[in-house]
Amino acid sequence: MTKLDRAKFTKEVTVPSVEIPSKNVGKCMSVFKKYLLKMEKLKPVTEVQGNDEKRKLLLDPILFEKLDKLREDDQQKLSELDINKNCFSNTCLHLEYHNFRMDDIFKAVLPEGKEGCTSYSRIGHIIHLNLRDHLLPYKNLIGEVLVDKLIGVKTVVNKSSAIDSTYRNFQMEVLAGEADFVAEVKENMCTFKFDFSQVYWNSRLCTEHERIIKLLPQKSVLFDVFAGVGPFSVPAAKVRKCRVFANDLNPSSYHWLKENVRLNKVENVETFNLDGRQFIREQMPPFFLTKPTEPIHVTMNLPALAVEFLDAFIGLLSGVELDPLPDITVHVYSFCEESSAFSEMRNKVESALKHSIEDEQIVELVDVRDVSPKKHMLRLSFRIPPDVLTKAIEEEASSEPKRLKLDLETQD
Repeated sequence: MTKLDRAKFTKEVTVPSVEIPSKNVGKCMSVFKKYLLKMEKLKPVTEVQGNDEKRKLLLDPILFEKLDKLREDDQQKLSELDINKNCFSNTCLHLEYHNFRMDDIFKAVLPEGKEGCTSYSRIGHIIHLNLRDHLLPYKNLIGEVLVDKLIGVKTVVNKSSAIDSTYRNFQMEVLAGEADFVAEVKENMCTFKFDFSQVYWNSRLCTEHERIIKLLPQKSVLFDVFAGVGPFSVPAAKVRKCRVFANDLNPSSYHWLKENVRLNKVENVETFNLDGRQFIREQMPPFFLTKPTEPIHVTMNLPALAVEFLDAFIGLLSGVELDPLPDITVHVYSFCEESSAFSEMRNKVESALKHSIEDEQIVELVDVRDVSPKKHMLRLSFRIPPDVLTKAIEEEASSEPKRLKLDLETQD
């Protein structure tokens, strides 16, 4: 079935059932609970027509065979409640599409022996899929089932094969429901609103967002270089009372970043629409000249390219008279191969900085998530060596944003 035909799920089935006195329903549940028939919009405990003193329990024919197959202690419990084999019978049920669970429907219509529709991301009312090739002929059917079966879902989209690494958005195909991409989600005690078709949002990073927020000391300073719509910046300001400088190159992300600052009623956030290098080089030095005493953190969540922007810190304070130099903790993300992920991540950062990092300068190295079987997303949190900041600038780094096309599987 490649086109959803709900009528095909209409059928008559016979299931085992047991009639018991209404007063004993609770007492016998310790025996019957695991055998109850579980189907959507179908109550497993029903009234017995014409007899208010009895209730009928519908049982799953796959799980329940007959009374004498139960454990002896269960049979004893039922006997004490006057429930014997004469209480059991078969009941005919009329089932329709709305009675079947989503997994049962997919199992019935998708190719046998191949991976089904096992995972998806939910962003507010939107379901985001990454369908394998063998499921593409069934994509619209899958979309319709998801809209039917998941409460609050109005839109189902499937991602394309390429992502623009500059703005981190991608083309998507609507499989079912409305073409409404403005979603609203709640995360880390904040509300985020954005156009999912124009910005980057990954619900699987919720835990990592929370980790970083917990790492930030109260009333510290955060420079969020690739802020997106604000999953680090907004809770840092709202929950940790940080002073935040938030930047994103994508005009749509910048728009929704400002909107989320307003929506969450945080006033200690300044927003910017600049290239990452330009943001670091133009906004950080003037702030350091104010000689802040608060801890300073920098988040760089653009795993495909973030490490390459670390060169913006080389010579950032060259020729600037500051004593002491600011203590800057950077949280940078990158994709690494599974077999050598930790050593690869450290080597990448040291290569970009053209300077080694001492063990005591590393705060933590975290395996954030598996992107694919052999590729991991990692975060290295480290304190920038002072020599990097004061190094004489030999060659001005380009402020032009890098425009590459990356496989979406790695970007997500």
